Amino acid sequence: MPDQLPIALMLQGALVDKADYSNYAQTVASYGFVVVVPNNQRTVTPPNGETVTGLLSEQGQVNAVLEQMKVEDADPTSPIFEIADTETLGLLGHSFGGAVGLGATQDEICIPGICSQDYTIPPELQAGIFYGTSFRDRQTGEFLPIDNEGIAVGLIQGSLDGVIPPSNSQTTYDRILNPPKVSVTVEGANHYSITNVDNPEREPNRPTLGQTTATETIGRWSGLFLRSHLLHDRGAFNYIYGTGDNLDPNVSVISQTPVY
Repeated sequence: MPDQLPIALMLQGALVDKADYSNYAQTVASYGFVVVVPNNQRTVTPPNGETVTGLLSEQGQVNAVLEQMKVEDADPTSPIFEIADTETLGLLGHSFGGAVGLGATQDEICIPGICSQDYTIPPELQAGIFYGTSFRDRQTGEFLPIDNEGIAVGLIQGSLDGVIPPSNSQTTYDRILNPPKVSVTVEGANHYSITNVDNPEREPNRPTLGQTTATETIGRWSGLFLRSHLLHDRGAFNYIYGTGDNLDPNVSVISQTPVY
């Protein structure tokens, strides 16, 4: 059906409740997606670290949510009955959830605490864009390659992120092996500019860009990135990889598209 909407799965940051992403999710949804924002509760024991129990994303959600959406889309009693395009999936993510999402775009490297041993890349997954994240081995600090063949990847970071330094996101961008890829820096945003409110307890830096403006900016770039790759929207593609850098005064962009 031509009016069915692709699915965008949001992978939450560590210990951040799904409700805190409502403004961001609504912005992304406005670009033509069914945005799914689940809470995922589990226990993680990182190498040489303390065991943590709480809201923590994992790769297995990608397969599980896709299967559940297929069930919901076929159920006449579901609010999304025949609305979701279950053959087309994009990922969103914040912080830890972004690292999980990056891991979900490749299956060569399994980082303990981030990967799910039984995860397989679903053929429906075509793109992912993630905020305030990096992809590295927590024991060695090494930034790991991301062999995202066939899956477009975008990174967005705040210039004032005090949790994941922008340089870490940039190094992660450099390690994404396959274009198309894009890196968007939002000037004056911090680690929690994607959430409904700032988090002074967990982020040392205060943003200089207003929360509403920052969240809309992150949501707009996320939504247009997914439109360009899930819906093959030429206008969205041109914005992400061409005109948007000049049209949006709050961002700076670097990108790479395939050479054919």
